[in-house]
Amino acid sequence: MNPILNTALKAARKAGDMMIRASRDLDAVKTDSKAFNDFVSDVDRTSEAILADALKEAYPHHKITAEEGGTQSKATAEYEWIIDPLDGTTNYLHGHPQYAISMALLHKGVLQEALVYAPERNDLYMASRGKGALLNDRRIRVSNRIELNRCLIGTGFPVVDQSMIDTYLAILKDILAKTAGGRREGSAALDLCAVACGRLDGFFEFNLKPWDIAAGALIVQEAGGIVTDMQGNEGWLESGDTVAGNPKVLAQMLQIIAPHVK
Repeated sequence: MNPILNTALKAARKAGDMMIRASRDLDAVKTDSKAFNDFVSDVDRTSEAILADALKEAYPHHKITAEEGGTQSKATAEYEWIIDPLDGTTNYLHGHPQYAISMALLHKGVLQEALVYAPERNDLYMASRGKGALLNDRRIRVSNRIELNRCLIGTGFPVVDQSMIDTYLAILKDILAKTAGGRREGSAALDLCAVACGRLDGFFEFNLKPWDIAAGALIVQEAGGIVTDMQGNEGWLESGDTVAGNPKVLAQMLQIIAPHVK
């Protein structure tokens, strides 16, 4: 493990341990609503502080962009961390174990390092550009399925910004009609990791934030998958409209999506 990921991992494990302890008494966790169906808890904030403090100590000249705290450090920094301190807050607050810490490092705007840590399952996904992707130190690859009717597709409901709900439901209807099924588990970071290790064959969702997808997307790419926007282009990190999968499945998903997003 390279020193950068090792630093990130130590911080993620510390934050994860805090989450596990707090989950033993969820009624005591203070929760606020940032917007409709968009929650933040003291656990989110504490996790972010643990991660940010560790990164600032190790890499004081790096920029940090995190879900709860916004952007810290110089805007001109060559290196930028994109952090989600608790992806799947609603799951966490309901005692559902599908949540994770997501950390990605960009150099001059290009994803270089990624880590997604799921504390409840003690699953650790990592990737470095050009060096492949790992789950718990074992190399992972996207699925090799080709026939769409055998494929399991992950997605996320647009519960905060519902401006695309009708388009989303039309796409979902067509996806479900042509695949082996869909799954909505409430953590985009872990959904992308599931694509990377072949548990899901594809994934799509509208209007995600950079901290939801940055780390998971690099892990997919390093596992042999492709990540695009809904038109099959780059720009998914900026728009948040994301499709991921192995090359054959992704191409078929984009064909289904295309009539709905012109």
